[in-house]
Amino acid sequence: MFISNAYAAAPGGMMGSLAQFVPIILMFVVLYFLMIRPQMKRQKEHKAMIEAVTRGDEVVTSGGVLGRVTKVSDVYLAIEVQEGTELVIQKSAVTTLLPKGTIKSL
Repeated sequence: MFISNAYAAAPGGMMGSLAQFVPIILMFVVLYFLMIRPQMKRQKEHKAMIEAVTRGDEVVTSGGVLGRVTKVSDVYLAIEVQEGTELVIQKSAVTTLLPKGTIKSL
């Protein structure tokens, strides 16, 4: 009298459980194409740019310092920021490779 009848839901089968995962799978696919893939492309381009830096190139660092490369080693670069003033920086700190002749005041 006090307990109502409980009816079991019909089994959804394979199609019902797969339909629950479709939105999650779709979300990961969209995340890959909108975030992960472009980031990997930028990293690849940055690595190629850093490997191509040679003596005499003009660069901008992540701190905003502009200079001309005077020495290149495996991990570090020496850049001349002013006549007679050199800074030693990590190669990974280079953000932009400028066209030659951009910095005229050195």
